[in-house]
Amino acid sequence: MSKKEITAAVVEKRNAPFKLEHVYIDDQPDANEVLVHIVATGICHTDETVRNGDVDGQTGVFPYPAIAGHEGAGIVEKVGSDVKNIKPGDHVVLSYAYDGTCKNCLNGHPASCLNWGKLNAMGVRANGKHAFFKKDGTPISNFFDQSSFATETMVNDRNVIKVPKSVDLTKVGPLGCGFVTGSGTVFNALKPEQGSSFVVMGTGAVGLAAMMAAEIKGCDPIIAVNHHDGRLKVAKKLGATYTINNDKVDWVKEVKKLTNGEGANYVVDTTGLTKLQEQCVAALASGGHFAPLAVTRHSMTFNPWTDLEATQKHVDGVLMGNSVPQEAIPQLIKFWQSGKFPFTGLEHYYNFDQINEANKASGNGSAVKPVMILDHSYKPGK
Repeated sequence: MSKKEITAAVVEKRNAPFKLEHVYIDDQPDANEVLVHIVATGICHTDETVRNGDVDGQTGVFPYPAIAGHEGAGIVEKVGSDVKNIKPGDHVVLSYAYDGTCKNCLNGHPASCLNWGKLNAMGVRANGKHAFFKKDGTPISNFFDQSSFATETMVNDRNVIKVPKSVDLTKVGPLGCGFVTGSGTVFNALKPEQGSSFVVMGTGAVGLAAMMAAEIKGCDPIIAVNHHDGRLKVAKKLGATYTINNDKVDWVKEVKKLTNGEGANYVVDTTGLTKLQEQCVAALASGGHFAPLAVTRHSMTFNPWTDLEATQKHVDGVLMGNSVPQEAIPQLIKFWQSGKFPFTGLEHYYNFDQINEANKASGNGSAVKPVMILDHSYKPGK
């Protein structure tokens, strides 16, 4: 094994803080692997679930010590012998891993890869080996086959999406998860008709991405629901027709009023809270679709007949927006460049050593999308 010393944010055990450490990476790619120098990375709520133990591995709690991070953007340093369309020097965004060979991948649905859990939540590379090690040789688990909370990382070539060098890498990392999840849920899963009513419960990065996608699809009205007035102001600026503070009013009744008593055709929840998810089902119109998107241990309780069958309402499971990252992320960049998907206005920037501060801001809502800059020498376009 060829190894190189790098800096990474390591979680030693459940509920431990992120701690910057000097660790080793196996920097020799296998045939289908790519070594990437990380310029910047977003922080997603899912990274917090790795830290606090709410993400299950294939056989229980995600194995520690671990390096989280799954919204990385950087520059390719090395590629394996079988990697054809990626070369050193390429600028890339990183997303989730998929095998590319199972029936779901071959049918164009890699987010439903039959080996998704194995590739993203086992803590090892596709070859079964670890990518990261402590100085005493202790292996460190990776996440999403990515672990972008590190100055360098090793990923499979299917994790990699090339972007033009003119695109600022400090901006685009969150496209790999949060923004592609929200937008993809609309574009690929719900597929709302023009003029259909759309509600988003929770206006963080995922919810606002879904809302911006709903505007692109021509939904009307678009209703944003949150208990933070500040977040609702942001939603209004980004295209919400109406905003509702669910701490102040019965938001389901308000949705019914705004939709001529029918309820919404489409509802997305990003909170994962039982009460709010159940209210989302109640806010649906007959025949409507509800997509719960949060990584959560909270469950929902409803009567199959009165809540779903009699009204023909649908609860749709969607992972990663059912997106093909290599197609979706370049399209989102084009929407951004044309002013239709202004996601960078939601980003708040931190240094790598501020990771715990950034993670706290993500959790308490003081930052919509925290982004950490790992390489301050990077210049866009070079």
